[in-house]
Parts: sequence; C-alpha cells; structure tokens
Amino acid sequence: MRLCLVLLPLLAIAAPLCARESLGIYGQWGAFRDDEGPRCYAIAKPARASGESEFAAFAAISHWPTRRVRGQVHFRTSRAIGEDARVTLRVGRDSFSLTGSGNNAWAQSAGDDAAIGAAMRGASAMVLSSRDTNGRRFTNTYDLTGISSAVDAASLGCTGR
Repeated sequence: MRLCLVLLPLLAIAAPLCARESLGIYGQWGAFRDDEGPRCYAIAKPARASGESEFAAFAAISHWPTRRVRGQVHFRTSRAIGEDARVTLRVGRDSFSLTGSGNNAWAQSAGDDAAIGAAMRGASAMVLSSRDTNGRRFTNTYDLTGISSAVDAASLGCTGR
C-alpha cells in the first residue's frame, strides 16, 4: 500500500509526458521510454516545495537518441519564474546557474548537463531556487535516492534506437 502511495504521484506526473513504457521505479525516481520521440527519461517530483505551488513540479533527465542528446536536465518549477530572476540549482556542495522562463528551467549547456548529472549521482538531495513573478523566493527540493539507477535505466532504454 505504501509503495502505491509513492508511485501514484510519480505516475501522474509521467502520464502527461506521454510515457509509453515504464522502465522501473528506483527510490524516488522513475524511468520511462516514450517511443514518439523516441525519448527515455528519469523523472521525480520534489520531496518539498516552499509556499503554494502553481504547477506540478518535476525534475527530468532525458535522452533523445535521434537528436544525439544524452542526459539533458529539465525542471518544471512549482511557480512561474520571474522576469530576470536567477535560477540556481544546488546539488550537494555544487551550485549551478540555470536558464529559465515560464515554469521551466534547463542547464545552460550540454557541459552543464553532464556536470549536473555527475553531481546528482554523488549527492543525496538537490534544491532549485528562484523568485516567482511576484518577487517571492521559492524552492523545490528533490531527494536523489535512486537517481543513478533511474538515469542508467533510461539510458539503456534508448540504446540502439
């Protein structure tokens, strides 16, 4: 029963992302393959979000084999990011500046994607922080339990595609 309570919110997030096939649930992270891209990704919802949420937030690490993209980091934030607001991601002891608009944030380059992915594998939590359109600070905190296995499953799920 407890497992179902953990999986239902994760699957609710994944469903709108056109998940076609589950590749597994690993700790707080799930891995999925979407043949429409094709795309494989690891995804999780925040363990905590400060204040009221406007959106169903998530973090995803995606592989797009036909685009030759591996390990692309994407966040849907819990609130709309304010104009000119800094978006910062703290992963363990490492800190990264992200680029964002609306309620989405990304690494600034493929090199940053790789550095963030490596930092995630060695940390237990990560915190995205910014200011919303009203200037209020907000944070989305993620538990990284299972991240390595989920990203590996997503990578393997798109091998040979």
